[in-house]
Amino acid sequence: MAQLCFEDVSKVFPDGTAAVRELSLDVEDGEFMILVGPSGSGKSTVLRMLAGLEETTGGTIRIGERVVNDVAPRDRDIAMVFQSYALYPHMDVADNLGFSLRMAHVERSAIAARVAAAAQRLGLSSLAARRPRQLSGGQRQRVALGRAIVREPQAFLMDEPLSNLDAKLRVEMRGYLGRLHQELGTTTVYVTHDQTEAMTMGDRVAVMRDGRLEQCDRPQALYDRPANLFVAGFMGSPAMNLSLARVEASGDGVGLVLGGQRLALGPAAPAVVRARAGRDVVVGIRPEALRPAGPAEDALDLPVVLTESLGYDLLVHAELDAPAVLTADQLELAREVGGDAAEQASGTRLTARLAPDVAVRAGDRIRLALDAGRLHFFDPHTSLALR
Repeated sequence: MAQLCFEDVSKVFPDGTAAVRELSLDVEDGEFMILVGPSGSGKSTVLRMLAGLEETTGGTIRIGERVVNDVAPRDRDIAMVFQSYALYPHMDVADNLGFSLRMAHVERSAIAARVAAAAQRLGLSSLAARRPRQLSGGQRQRVALGRAIVREPQAFLMDEPLSNLDAKLRVEMRGYLGRLHQELGTTTVYVTHDQTEAMTMGDRVAVMRDGRLEQCDRPQALYDRPANLFVAGFMGSPAMNLSLARVEASGDGVGLVLGGQRLALGPAAPAVVRARAGRDVVVGIRPEALRPAGPAEDALDLPVVLTESLGYDLLVHAELDAPAVLTADQLELAREVGGDAAEQASGTRLTARLAPDVAVRAGDRIRLALDAGRLHFFDPHTSLALR
């Protein structure tokens, strides 16, 4: 095992594309670090530079105490698990597991022992004589993991290893990976675009966008204290509701004007928001921070446009006549599906996560109350969180 260190690492491709920009990040010995971000954020390029499959344009990469910028991939003592299983179709499971050890001229008895141990750990012992075409997707992925495990490297690098699996298998394999890391304790860097994987698997999560590190912290800290609008909109499913609001001071304290409605914040309003009276802020509301309001409660009165029953939750989508705030990736998605960005931003689709027995359907109106202490506030010009 080893600490992994990136110091001001950059990657610019020959066509001028800056894939990674001055990345500084330390992965502690034995840590499970997740790199997450939308397509094109640079996360896979970071992994490939660490593996030696891409050269750095600038900066330093260390594995342990050793600078590895000019070290060949085979000499970095790391093992990589790819999105594609990359199994040899003409070899059975046992031969696939032991192939890298044979190439390293490890003794046959040691190979047999390490292959048997990995197969038992991953539940592959009964499949040792099968070829890849005889295996399910989950079994193939376990073989790919086993091939990395037998090498006993200083670090595992995993590039979206679960993206080819169906939803049920992905959940199962997340459990396998979590258990393996607890048992082996090997430093792991795991790349994904799926924020659910990031939230459930990592010791820490590094959120990337356009080649830059936006924030790195524990999953719950990212969820509870996003540093900026991008992280706020990216982490969480359903995503955080983001809307432009005006801070208004009056006799009963500070309130938020959201379109044609006003919500009193009371003493829960943070000082940075009270100081912005008369100015705009971006307010972020997690879906679970909304609830049906009582008769006398201050609430948003909204028309319901869609409901989604998940069995354990009811997602209620309502319209708020306040300007929506779309992050860069949401704007890009709107363009891809043929939407007009200005039209998309003219009103806010507010999503509430409610109990499944709430009796509401499309066409109804619903009064939603929220806890002012659970709101997030951002500067509309810098996109940074107001602390």
